[in-house]
Amino acid sequence: MATENIPRATARRLPIYYRYLNILLTSGKDRISSTELAEAVKVDSATIRRDFSYFGALGKRGYGYDIQKLLNFFKQILNQEHLTNVALVGVGNLGHALLNFNFHRDSNVRISAAFDINEDIVNTIMEGVPVYPISELSEQLENQQIEVIILTVPSAVAQEVAEQAVEGGVKGILNFTPLRLSVPDNVRVQNVDLTNELQTLIYFIDNYTEKKD
Repeated sequence: MATENIPRATARRLPIYYRYLNILLTSGKDRISSTELAEAVKVDSATIRRDFSYFGALGKRGYGYDIQKLLNFFKQILNQEHLTNVALVGVGNLGHALLNFNFHRDSNVRISAAFDINEDIVNTIMEGVPVYPISELSEQLENQQIEVIILTVPSAVAQEVAEQAVEGGVKGILNFTPLRLSVPDNVRVQNVDLTNELQTLIYFIDNYTEKKD
C-alpha cells in the first residue's frame, strides 16, 4: 500500500474519520453509510468514497462500512497502535495550554518533554512534563529520540530554534509562529497560523454568509 501517494487533502481528513468512527463504535453503532458519515463530519459523501477508494475496497454496496473494520484499518494507517512522543518548545500562554491539554487523552500523541528559557519553570515538572532549558534542545531530542516538536516560541528566535531541533534529529515541526521556517528537505513543517485562520474565517463570514433582512 503506497500511502505516500495519497493526496495531502485526503491525508488531512483521515484523523477526522478515525475520531468520529471511534465515537460511533463507543455509542454501539456497527456500520455506517458514506452519506451518514458525510453528514456527521461535514465532508460530502463523494469525497469520502474517493478518499476511501485510495485504500481499496473498504465497504460493500448496499451495506456501507463496517465501523470496527474501518477503525482497525485506519488505526494501522495512522500508526495509532504506537505512542509517539513529541516535544513542546516554548512554554508561554499557548504552550502552557497545550501542556494542560496534552494529546494522550485523545490520540497516540503525547508531549513528553518541554523547553523554555524562563528560569522559573526550567528544571521543573509542569502538568507531568519535565521542562528543560532550551540550550539542551538538540541534546535532549537526540537522547530521547524525539522526532517531532511543537514550536510556540517568539518569531524572532523561531528559525534559530528550528535549526537546533534539526541538529537534534527532528523530522517534523508543528509551527505555531508566523515565520515560515527554512529547513532541510527531509524535515516536514506544518504551519498553524492562528491569526491567519481567524482573519480568513472573518472574511468568509463577511463576504459569503447569507445576509438576512
